[in-house]
Amino acid sequence: MINEDVTPPLPFGDEEQYLKILMKHFHSRIKDAFNFALDNRVLLLKASNNVSVDIALASFPFEIEMIKKRSFFLYQPNCHLMTCSAEDLIILKAFANRSKDWSDIESVIDKQGKKLDTKYINKLLLPLCELKEEPEIMDRLNNLFD
Repeated sequence: MINEDVTPPLPFGDEEQYLKILMKHFHSRIKDAFNFALDNRVLLLKASNNVSVDIALASFPFEIEMIKKRSFFLYQPNCHLMTCSAEDLIILKAFANRSKDWSDIESVIDKQGKKLDTKYINKLLLPLCELKEEPEIMDRLNNLFD
């Protein structure tokens, strides 16, 4: 199944208007997607071509900074997508802490290797893990870097 992740910057307080517009143009993948998105800041939709689309509503300083640092990636001829850095992707996926995310992290580490700024990753991920009360995320990630 194809799944796309989109993260637009959206300050706290503007969610309802934005979500209503999106839900007019896409099908929701779950019951009560609107309230789920308000509670979890992720809107789970499906495009007309059956591609699942997860729209994460970015509001925290790390998320806004990540969006500012984005770069363009040539996805297909004449199709450039804005993407986050490999380091920011690792931070997002480690924080999510799902099995699939860890296999994605391993793949990024395999492809990027020594080019990754591990100090940057640790600096930004550590407070997120503390906030989430899951310090073991840092141990698991550092084991992958070793």
